[in-house]
Amino acid sequence: MNKTTDRANFQRMGKGEQKRQDIIEHALLLAGKVGLEGLSLGGLAASMAISKSGLFAHFKSKEALQLAVLELACERFAAEVLVPAVALPRGQKRLNGLFEHYLAWIRGQTSQGSCIFMALAHEYDDRPGEIRDVLVQSWRDFGGSVARVAATAITEGEFRPDCDPAQFAFEFVGIVMVFQHAHKLLGETQAEARARLAFKRLMRSYRIVESSPSPRNVPFDAA
Repeated sequence: MNKTTDRANFQRMGKGEQKRQDIIEHALLLAGKVGLEGLSLGGLAASMAISKSGLFAHFKSKEALQLAVLELACERFAAEVLVPAVALPRGQKRLNGLFEHYLAWIRGQTSQGSCIFMALAHEYDDRPGEIRDVLVQSWRDFGGSVARVAATAITEGEFRPDCDPAQFAFEFVGIVMVFQHAHKLLGETQAEARARLAFKRLMRSYRIVESSPSPRNVPFDAA
């Protein structure tokens, strides 16, 4: 091949990859509203004004598209929640960052539907397959990340040595899941305030409490 042909092929590959990315981005938006199972190749093609054959050129099956959507969601979550939190100092400040960025993630997802991970947790809780496997691993990875940060709070002398990082992660995830439920489904105006209070109590229950100095002995004045 000559250089002109190579350049033309490279440009076609670049455009093809960009089109594939555009399809995944659009499918992720739809999945937030209709779920992964609600995605149809025909409906997606129609909403993007492309042919079904054009869509099949990028994804040979509905499951391949679903997996690509889930992988993109995982990348977005890492970029918006994990990366900025990890940039914070170890221990409590990093835990606070994880919590704040997770709340922001849920608030941001509201305009697009539910948080895709929480929506899929219900959609795929009893449905075996590769999508469920990836989803389960993503939840386990996040819980593991929270537990590891909690463990560093112990080594930093911020949490009590007898604290269980796995239990902390369990309660952490529980708070954000209830926040999503109260905020999105129930529309409770106090959902975020209640979530913050629950998290504050969780942190307090693990934190080392400085002992108060004993009160000075004041002589009893019998006069």
